[in-house]
Order: sequence, then C-alpha cells, then structure tokens
Amino acid sequence: MPRLSGPEGAEFIPVYQPHLGGNERAYVLDCLDSTWISSKGKYIALFEESFAAYTGARYATAVSNGTVAIHLALVALGIGPGDEVIVPSLTYIASVNPIVQVGATPVFVDSERASWQIDPEDVRRKVTPKTRAIMAVHLYGHPADMPALMEVAREHDLFVVEDCAEAFGSRIGGRHVGTFGDIATFSFFGNKTVTTGEGGMVITNDATLHDRAVHYKGQGLAKHRTYWHDVVGYNYRMTNICAAIGLAQMERADATLEKKLALAARYDRLLADVPVETHRPSRADILHSYWMYSVLVPSGRRDDVMARMAARGVETRPLFYPVHTMPMYSQRYQRHGVAEELGWRGINLPSWPEMTEAQTARVVAALRDALAGAGA
Repeated sequence: MPRLSGPEGAEFIPVYQPHLGGNERAYVLDCLDSTWISSKGKYIALFEESFAAYTGARYATAVSNGTVAIHLALVALGIGPGDEVIVPSLTYIASVNPIVQVGATPVFVDSERASWQIDPEDVRRKVTPKTRAIMAVHLYGHPADMPALMEVAREHDLFVVEDCAEAFGSRIGGRHVGTFGDIATFSFFGNKTVTTGEGGMVITNDATLHDRAVHYKGQGLAKHRTYWHDVVGYNYRMTNICAAIGLAQMERADATLEKKLALAARYDRLLADVPVETHRPSRADILHSYWMYSVLVPSGRRDDVMARMAARGVETRPLFYPVHTMPMYSQRYQRHGVAEELGWRGINLPSWPEMTEAQTARVVAALRDALAGAGA
C-alpha cells in the first residue's frame, strides 16, 4: 500500500492494510501461466482443504465474498418466508440483509456488555414458534458465547449459523469459532486477517449441508449431468486467482495471528492510563484474535475524537451502528441499550499486523491528545 502523508509530512496510518509478503505473487503468476484464472484450478481445492484443516471443520467451500457466504448458508438450511432468524443488532449490515433476501425476518437482540457479543439471555427471550435459526456473530474477533447459544438452540430445536467474518483465529477452549453451530461463514475482504481481496468461505461438519452449499453456489448444476440444472442456483464461486492468494495467506496464518496478538498487547500497555475502555477477552477460555483493536471513548465524544485523530494523520473507524436503528429496519421502534451504547461510543484503532511500535505509539498519542481536546 502506498505511504500517504498526514499533516506536515507525517506518515498516514491507515486503519488497516493487508500484508502480501509470502507466496501470493508466485501463486498468482502460476495461475496466469496455467491460464486457470476463473472458478476452476488447483488452488480452489488447496485453499479449501487448508482452511478446513486450520479451523477443524470437516468441509469447506470457497465463495466470492463473505456476504454471499451468509446467503448461501441460509439457503442451504432452507430458511425462507415465514421464518425468523435471531441476530444481534450490533453487527455489520451483511449479517442481516441476507436474512431478508431469503424472505425471512430478522429478529434483533441486544449485546452482552462484557463481551460486546450477542446476549444469549436476550436470544432466549426472543424465541417464538416462527424462529428457525440463531445467527451468532463473532464481532471484532471476540467469540460469542457459543456454549450458551447452543444450549438455547438445543432447547428449541433451532439451527445455528456462525458469522465468523471478523474472527479468523478466534477460539473458545481451544476450539475454533465456526465449528460449534450447524454452518459458518468467513470473509476474506482486503481488511481481514486472511484476505483474498474479495472472497468468503462456508464451513460445516454436516455432509448434506456441504453438498447443498456446493450445489447452490455453482448455478444449481446437477452432479452427474453436464449443463443440467435442477435448482435455481447462484454464481457464488471463488476464482482460482483469489484462492491462490488465500492459500499463500494460510501458509502464514499463525505468524499473522501472533503479530495481531502482540499488537493488542502493545495497545493494552500503552493505553493503561488513557481514559478509554478497551475490548478485551471476557473469559479465561476465550482467544480474542483482535481483527480490530477497539475502544470506547466517553459518551458524546466519539466523532470529535475521530476527527482530531484524522487531523493528525491517524485513520480510525466507528463501531458498527446498531442495525435496528437503520431506516429499512427501524419501522418498529426498538431499544437495545447495550448495542446502542457501544455503537455510539466505539472506535476501531489501526489494527494491521505489520504495525511498528513507533506507529502504535503515534496512534495512542493521537488518541490521548484527541481526548484531551475533545469537546473543548
């Protein structure tokens, strides 16, 4: 990524940038040399196998982005009109829109204050005879409480979809997120811990669900009859070039995650005397992968703090706005107090794994100064 300049020639510090320092170039050139650049080629299977092995899933199928991965998971489960899907309000819009796109109804729930994740007790309160599934979103790299959510799902015979777009490397008791529910999805957008530029993955331990996902993602093509289509499918396939980048990224996944955790530890240390609340693991058995290192600033100061940091050449981004407050989902007035507090106060700090100690110190200095001046 080109080095942009901040004020007075200071280096611009982006909120994220990918690291492509492994075999990405070699594998992409191999695709070009072989002419296998579309949705067939050896890197598709290699990437899927590598990803399944890393997460501990039996099956993985690569798709064109993380949003269609969620849509495909819902289609594979047979979610449709008349069904309700429970989903946290504090999430990215891509967790919610696919629910509507399959004809189902999203039912919003609040977040736990300690973890910022979907609140299992609120989930329990929102179950109705129409509920078919719970969507657990592992927000910013902190796992949701999957044991509690799976208990609710078992009690009411519900499916569980895990949206792991932001949680590659996150674990509960040593078990990778995405392997608790019935089916799970990942995103490989350019700002994700593992990136393919654009891309996604659907994983599951259920052979039938895997077969359905593969069937629907490839235009509904029948297995044993060429150009015969027996369902209305989609073109959700990943290209061989994207998979080549993904495979190279997987080869360095452990090293990348180690750097993310080291960055989080630096932030923890440098922010110890700064008046913010940081997003840390809520339990001892949680491995927070810190896709984004996030903080809460005093109420009413978020936008001013971000603007002041931007003026010093440090890019930040707000936490997601609770989806129940957005125009297309706000027809029925709702209150989700924890989600709203987090959404109005939260900031993501620069979180790319190759950040230097000097860059981290600059971010913290900019945040400290912004807080001192905010509201003045």
